[in-house]
Amino acid sequence: MAEPHSHAARILGERLRNARVTLGLSQESVADLAQMHVTNLGKIERGSANPSLHTIVRVASVLGVDPGVLMQGIEAAHLPANLRVFTAAEYLRERRRRR
Repeated sequence: MAEPHSHAARILGERLRNARVTLGLSQESVADLAQMHVTNLGKIERGSANPSLHTIVRVASVLGVDPGVLMQGIEAAHLPANLRVFTAAEYLRERRRRR
């Protein structure tokens, strides 16, 4: 089985799976309603895919879940280590320092 794309992807996938299972729906049903391939939904649920915003909104809509709730609490610290995210404050501080 493929490793999760990131901790963030794993969290999102778990939340989607929990919502789907709570409704008693199969991956096939949700994928069909979201107009996507079941393989892609499975990858998202396992955290091994990095879905686009449109895909997240489509699946969330099918499940009757606010996309914001699915993303709540996911932050830069949940991204892979090689994707170092600099904040705007850090950028501005460094820019001032270099002047």
